[in-house]
Amino acid sequence: MSRTTTKIKSAMVRARIEPGLKTKAEKYFDMLGLSTTQAITLFFKQVELHHGLPFEINIPNAETLDAMKEIENGGGKKFKNADELFKHLGI
Repeated sequence: MSRTTTKIKSAMVRARIEPGLKTKAEKYFDMLGLSTTQAITLFFKQVELHHGLPFEINIPNAETLDAMKEIENGGGKKFKNADELFKHLGI
């Protein structure tokens, strides 16, 4: 006879999330057929499996931050198409 063990799910996770972020994330969960609880459980399982966050986190350096600010302020170089961009890059 095989004995199955049932894991009791009684731990609660409470978090305050920006409403817009929650709504957007839940749309993706829905497309994947996941409830919010299942998505959070999936994330926790991945943290357990990776012994840390399941993705890399980087802090942008000063050059990247400057470039991001430039784009946000309407600056930066614009190209009509990919060929023009590649030509500019010498590729």
